[in-house]
Parts: sequence; structure tokens; C-alpha cells
Amino acid sequence: MTDTDARFADLAGVRSSLADVDYLADDGIAGIVYLADRLGKPILVEGPAGTGKTQLAKSVAEIIDARLIRLQCYEGLDESKALYEWNYKKQLLRIQAEGGDAAWTEVEDDLFSEEFLLTRPLLEAIRATDPVVLLIDEVDRVEVETEALLLEILSEYQVSIPELGTVEATQVPLVFLTSNGTRELSEALKRRCLYLYIDYPDLEREREIVTAKVPGIEPNLADQVARIVRSIRQLDLKKDPSVSETLDWARTLVLLGVDQITAETATETANVLLKYRTDIDKAVKEFADNPEELAGPAA
Repeated sequence: MTDTDARFADLAGVRSSLADVDYLADDGIAGIVYLADRLGKPILVEGPAGTGKTQLAKSVAEIIDARLIRLQCYEGLDESKALYEWNYKKQLLRIQAEGGDAAWTEVEDDLFSEEFLLTRPLLEAIRATDPVVLLIDEVDRVEVETEALLLEILSEYQVSIPELGTVEATQVPLVFLTSNGTRELSEALKRRCLYLYIDYPDLEREREIVTAKVPGIEPNLADQVARIVRSIRQLDLKKDPSVSETLDWARTLVLLGVDQITAETATETANVLLKYRTDIDKAVKEFADNPEELAGPAA
């Protein structure tokens, strides 16, 4: 990729552009996006659920004015849902329409043509002529065997279709793969990607995120929310509150007209922040045992 093809001039430009769409990236995140653009390589983004992995791809698509093509991964995903499949019903109708007059070789050539091809997200991204960002979301949910579908695309930006030949990309798309770490990904997949780990933000960054993403929130309330969530994550929970749940909680407090979080308020709204009964019970006990921490100074 030449400088004229590059989407970003420098690392500072990436960080500034992401901030313009309210994605607060540090130099590590901005640097990986910059390198992926310059090197033409996919980004594998790992980390806990709800830390902004998917949003990073969406935000990059927004700042470069590209179409986001998303493949949501799940157990049992195969090439007919990820790459392409043939429109069998339409093919059958064509066979019936041809009757017995045409030779099979003539019918076969007609059946396996563009007219009968149903494109899925991966092939759609490869064939796109407009700018695209390809998001392969929660890739750790697919079986190891299914990862093989991705290897050709991630290394060569092409798809092999036996009946039609090789479809090569007309451009190198920006590709993001996200993983919540539910299983170890293959070495072959990792080799093809730049690696980025997004963890829960530190106190200052989470406060900035809350302030940027929650309209009308007062600085003091944003500070309280960030500090309380940080303290809750120190508990032995089944599932730590994600950044998205922090934002939901902050929006809830604003809607309720809360300007100062008390133990009672925190207890009544804990179900917005936490989603397991045992976790809520632990948090409520923490609120009751340490009320001073709710209004204490920032750590």
C-alpha cells in the first residue's frame, strides 16, 4: 500500500479521528489501527466482553466513511453462511424450464453462474468496490475447522469458488476480528493478524468514556460511576460489569435525576450494572459495608 492509498496520515490522526466519534483510544489502539492500514493486515482484538472491541470496528468505519460488513460468528457457522452458497431453488426452476432439450453441460454452465450466486459477508467484502470495513465478530465462537474458511481471505484477500474460479479483492479492506477468549484461536489465524488486547479501562479513561457517551451527566456523577464500577470489579464476581453496562448504569442514573450516588441508590439500580443474582448480592453487601467509598475521593 502506498502513502496515497493510506487511510490515515499518522498515528495522531487516528487517535484524533476516533475521538471525534467519541471513541477514546490510547496510543496502543490507535497505533494498531494505523499499522493495519499501512501493512494491509487484519487486526485480532481480544479482551473481556463489553470493552469496546466491536465498537472500534464501527468507529473506524465511521471515520473513514466506509460500509461496515459484519459476520456474526456462532457455533455451527459454515461457508454457506460466511462465504457464499448457490440459490438451489432458482437452479431447480431453471432446470425445469430447460426441460430435456438442452445438454447437461450447457445447463451446468448456466446454473453455476453469477445469476445463481448468493454472496455472504466474507465474499461481499472481497467483491466490494466501495470502501468497506469487515468485522468478524466473536470469532472464538466458531469451531477450529471453520477457521480454515478465513485463512485464504486474511492472507491473500481472495476467495476460491470451484465453479467460478478465484475472486480477488479490488481493494484491501480493513478487517477486524474480535474474540472474548472463550477458546484459544489457532496459530495459523493469529499469524495472519496484528494483535490488540483491550482490557477494562483505568479509572481516568472510564470517567472520560462516561462523560463522552452519556449526555447531560455531571462531572461529579461521572466520577462516582467510574470509581464505584472500578471497586465492584475488585470483587469476586461471576461477570465483571462491562464498559457498556457502566454506560447503561450512568444513563439510568441521569434519567432518574440522581446527582449523588448513595448506598440506597446503588442498591436499587445494581441490576442495571450486574446480571447475576449472586453478583448483585455481593455488590449490595459492599455498598452497605462501605458506604463511605461511594462518596470518597478518587483513587
